[in-house]
Amino acid sequence: MRVLQIQGLRALAAIIVTLFHAQFVPGGFIGVDIFYVISGYLITGLILREIENKGRLDLASFYRRRIKRLLPASLFVLITTAIVGWLILPDITRGALGRDVLAAATYLSNYLFAWWENDYQNLNATPSPFIHYWSLAVEEQFYLFWPIFIIFLAKGGRARIRLGILVITLFSLSLSIYQVQSAPIWAFYSLPTRAWELGIGALLLFIPNNLLRNRALPWIGFVFLLFAAFNFNDGTAFPGLNAVLPVVATAILIASIGRWPPIFNDLSNNKISQWLGKISYPLYLWHWPALVLPSSALGRPLSIIERCGAIALTVVLAHLTNRYVEDPLREIHINPKKLYTYAAGATGASLALGLVIVFTSSTIITTRGPNPYSFDLNQVVAKPTVYGDDCQVNYGEVESGVCTYGDTQSKTTIVLYGDSHAAQWFPALEQLARDRGFKLISLTKSACPAVHAPRPDQGAFKERHCKKWRENSIARIKEIKPLGVITSSFAYFTPRANYPDRVQWWRDGQRQLLKNLQGSSEYIIYMSDTPRPSLDIPSCLATQLEIECNNSRPTPAKVISGFQVINPSSWLCEANCPAIVNSTVAYRDSSHISVAMALQLAPQLERSLKAIGLFR
Repeated sequence: MRVLQIQGLRALAAIIVTLFHAQFVPGGFIGVDIFYVISGYLITGLILREIENKGRLDLASFYRRRIKRLLPASLFVLITTAIVGWLILPDITRGALGRDVLAAATYLSNYLFAWWENDYQNLNATPSPFIHYWSLAVEEQFYLFWPIFIIFLAKGGRARIRLGILVITLFSLSLSIYQVQSAPIWAFYSLPTRAWELGIGALLLFIPNNLLRNRALPWIGFVFLLFAAFNFNDGTAFPGLNAVLPVVATAILIASIGRWPPIFNDLSNNKISQWLGKISYPLYLWHWPALVLPSSALGRPLSIIERCGAIALTVVLAHLTNRYVEDPLREIHINPKKLYTYAAGATGASLALGLVIVFTSSTIITTRGPNPYSFDLNQVVAKPTVYGDDCQVNYGEVESGVCTYGDTQSKTTIVLYGDSHAAQWFPALEQLARDRGFKLISLTKSACPAVHAPRPDQGAFKERHCKKWRENSIARIKEIKPLGVITSSFAYFTPRANYPDRVQWWRDGQRQLLKNLQGSSEYIIYMSDTPRPSLDIPSCLATQLEIECNNSRPTPAKVISGFQVINPSSWLCEANCPAIVNSTVAYRDSSHISVAMALQLAPQLERSLKAIGLFR
């Protein structure tokens, strides 16, 4: 009976993760947490039963079963996805594609993706088709260490096992709560901050049955899951405390299976749910590449119909993988030595494939159109030097460094202040600082506009860090008393829910910025935002006709009186806003102008600053 309902929960988990990535369920990433609780419950139960029945755990046999259960499907999907990606994606993506194949094949992708800062909740325009392998890596790492941990605890009896699991679960939860604030990407991806979710599943084995008689429990679990799936979103700090809701909900549903209402049993035990539960593992493996590869190849987001088609394709591929890969290889009897040999060989083949893909990569893009233009992607996507100098303050940081450029001995100082849309002008200003002999101080922070407009926390961004950085930067500007302060900000941030009027929210923020800067500098200059592309421009140029990439739109120059205003839109747009301006790729991504474009616009910027009176 328990197997049927758990199979239904597996189906639910796979479905909501798929719907999350298809942009239909905002909090569907909790499906991974459902899987973790189920895994902790089932694997720990299997280990304990074997220890109780046989007096010991056959560790080698345990690992062989895990290999046969997980490796065939994961490597099959990995290799197939890699080959398809290699064939249909632009040459410029092969470096990242091959690198990610290597990461996924070694089951270290969770740590490598965290290191490379692939934010699962805020994926960029061309995300890795293997990003979802992070959760498999967490499970494999758990399976590696968990049985050894249980064997160690088993020497002290069942009470010691229960205590040990409780301690490790509480420690992991505490670490998760802490790291969600201090290092959110590492909190999301790492085993130590996820182990508590599997630990909760394991602790279900020690709950007395008489505590689970309340028939309201299944409904409570269901409501909790429903709330999390539709109220969490990309901006939800996760895992940490927020993950407690879906984890506890799943635990409640598993623990109360014997008291599920008839409607729950009907939904989970019918043929379709059981079939989806049976194919849930390959369904999870296939759903992400089925959504990402077409989008990356087309160079644009998929339409609703296309996303539905990708889901249908996922289900078909999952069924075929289960029927012809999973089931046959799971049931086949094979000599242990040969099993390890085959597993090592398949892993080696995927590693070799990853290396081949890396070595066939190219960074040269030639546009498609009547006047083909070639450029080096590495040069286009390069960021201003303030990033490499640690002068572009990152998430969690609240103070800029010295960050002084140009003529550092000059008595004339100009400050660049704002977020990454201020930092994008740094190359032009640095060149002017050298040419005109002034000192340039860069005070910029990612996702933190100079405009004092409070934003909701999202992923690694925390408004409190932004507020503190602004306070520190304003204090420094007042101490420096520069000749001029040049501010700029990304103009499309989302306000907090308590600001129903977005225009007023931004004006209030500009008014506070002006108030804080008044008296600190003779020239307080506001550069309105650059045009906004609707696509990642380099990716678009690599995959589509150049004309399809000329879709950027000028940003309205809405600036309150009191600032000296520069509007750069006319420098980048005429009748339209092209992707390539005077033989230079204008944008390095879907938001920022490229370094080369900033340098090309330095003369226009100089003339504007001279017109204001900053340069004499």
